Amino acid sequence: MHTRALVLFSGGQDSTTCLADALTRFERVETIGFDYGQRHHVELAQRGVVLREWRARFPAWAARLGDDHVLDVGVLGRVSETSLTRDMAFRMEAGGLPNTFVPGRNLLFLTLAAALAYRRGLTVLVTGVCETDYSGYPDCRDDTMKALQVALSLGMDQRLLIDTPLMWLDKAATWQLAHDLGQRADPAGGGDALVQLIVEHTHTCYAGDRTQRHAWGYGCGACPACDLRAAGWARWRGERGAG
Repeated sequence: MHTRALVLFSGGQDSTTCLADALTRFERVETIGFDYGQRHHVELAQRGVVLREWRARFPAWAARLGDDHVLDVGVLGRVSETSLTRDMAFRMEAGGLPNTFVPGRNLLFLTLAAALAYRRGLTVLVTGVCETDYSGYPDCRDDTMKALQVALSLGMDQRLLIDTPLMWLDKAATWQLAHDLGQRADPAGGGDALVQLIVEHTHTCYAGDRTQRHAWGYGCGACPACDLRAAGWARWRGERGAG
């Protein structure tokens, strides 16, 4: 029986939604983040803000929320020539992938998360990867996650689950999921409260911009991450009849 989970928590929209989902389904949840020299380093600061606001607004969930861990994996940034680890323009590469793709990032993150989970007695790794409404990263695909789950379970000699609650959701559905989970946790306005927490405190923008406030949150409004988040917000609000 899997009752204890480790959420790969970046401080962004997707991982915050995954955290809500995990706290709904598991008895004990811990979080892990990674400092890899990312250009949008501000996301690491926002992680703490989100967790603090989370504990204050949702006490029932806070009772299940355990320790937070941050690992230094700067070597990943040093071996990566990408627009997430270097000051360069966002563009598509000749091979068809955006230059925001950091090779091996999710593979390394999940391997390190599995090692920590082993030591902490956690058997589920929750990650916000998605291949429905995403940038085309090969290490976000369902097949990659299934293969890695097998490899990690064999390598750790224990059954580990890689849980991907957003895999088949587009960004509009992710906003809706956050609302539904918040409402379930607190029927007296929890849905709107969780959405507003995500809007106000999470960080997605690859440029690390928190000077510009949009309806969907802070960001440059032009990078691929902002485009996905903004488009999902617009679709979700339109589907809800809010214009």
